[in-house]
Amino acid sequence: MGSAWDWLVLQVPLWPLLEGDTVTLRCRGSGDKSVTGVTFYYGDEDVRRMSLRGTEQSLSLSPLQLHHRGRYRCRGSSSSPCRCWRVPPEITEGSPLNLSCLSTPSPLRPRAPLLHLFYRDGQRVGGPQESPQLRVPAVGVSDSGNYSCQVRSESGTVRKNSSNVHVTVRRVPPSGVSLRAQPPGAQVALGDRLELRCAVAAGTGPLSFSWHRGGSGAPLGTGPRLELRRLGDNDSGRYHCRVSDGDSVAESVPLNVTVLVPVANATVTPGPPALRVRAGEPVTLRCSVQVGSAPVTFTWLRDGQEVARGPLLELGDTERRHSGTYQCVATNQLGRDGHRVFQALSAELALEVTTWGHRDTAVAAGVGASLVSLLLIAAAIAGWHRHHRRAPRTPQHRSPAVPPDEGEVLYSHVVPAQGTAGSPGATPEVPQVTYAELAAPRWHPGDSGDYENVL
Repeated sequence: MGSAWDWLVLQVPLWPLLEGDTVTLRCRGSGDKSVTGVTFYYGDEDVRRMSLRGTEQSLSLSPLQLHHRGRYRCRGSSSSPCRCWRVPPEITEGSPLNLSCLSTPSPLRPRAPLLHLFYRDGQRVGGPQESPQLRVPAVGVSDSGNYSCQVRSESGTVRKNSSNVHVTVRRVPPSGVSLRAQPPGAQVALGDRLELRCAVAAGTGPLSFSWHRGGSGAPLGTGPRLELRRLGDNDSGRYHCRVSDGDSVAESVPLNVTVLVPVANATVTPGPPALRVRAGEPVTLRCSVQVGSAPVTFTWLRDGQEVARGPLLELGDTERRHSGTYQCVATNQLGRDGHRVFQALSAELALEVTTWGHRDTAVAAGVGASLVSLLLIAAAIAGWHRHHRRAPRTPQHRSPAVPPDEGEVLYSHVVPAQGTAGSPGATPEVPQVTYAELAAPRWHPGDSGDYENVL
């Protein structure tokens, strides 16, 4: 007297029963499951109407009589006939989920085939299948819910359901956010193009991306890729990417973007085209650029050959060997390896160094000519006085003039003016001195000779 493979078992003695005996029927769960709310039935009638005595889980028939003969069964409540493997209350998205529905067959029919079905929130997600396991290789947030299983016979006449197991799937928060730049190093020239990409080492669910520079709140763009075209010098700065799954936010380490301004308009001071100095005078030349990102290097060329480096060229006490054509070359470059180099060449400066020896000779020659002229003037005046007192007036002897040196002025001989003819009583006039000034730029060898004052 018991159900076929039901989880409730009605236990009865195995020996033959005789009228007048005492017999006890016990209703218990298979596998030592506890049973509550037991009700015994005789056929389809509740035995309580038969005034039979018993405990909560047993029924006593004493003394046993012929009218006690028949079919008995019991009904009660107990734990589920199947139990799911223990599942953590929360699992992360992308993790595998394994649920097993276990049932204990009836000892009377241990080999009865069973089918298993799995449900989530009342919707079937697996089965019917002989395997008591539900496997989900990688769960998502949508896999969260209340899971249950059902065990039934092949015919479907016997069905048993398990209690619910709640499974919560949490997203994996984003982490390990990094940036990559093309070209590498994020160093570009003015007007170039730059591409930045944001990568996430871990993180599930729909992820959102935003791009920021410095502490700016407004995003520069969205998505895992940011393209910057025709960069200007004001686009330099520290860029970072922000990733969010709706619940948590992760940021990348800032990437320093450098926009290099190529050097342009190199200038030499004092300015071209020519500079003339005397030997021994110090000369300092300075090279500068109008635009150009640091660091800028300077190279000095004389007649096309490198002679020095740095923004200043100090020649010190100049010599004639310093004469030549000078230029400076300003240079800056992208990256330490200098894969792109920019240069600006200044205009040419012609430096001429004149020696002091040549100038001294010229000055001495000029002074000598002046002294000779002054001596000749004095001699002429003295001679005139002697001639005027002692002898009649005769044509004057002329001395050749000394050509002046550059920058000197020639003074001619002193020639006495002759009095009025036919006036023997006339008083001799005071001699007049004539100065014939011949500027050096207009002096010619043919200008040599005697000059006199014409009255």
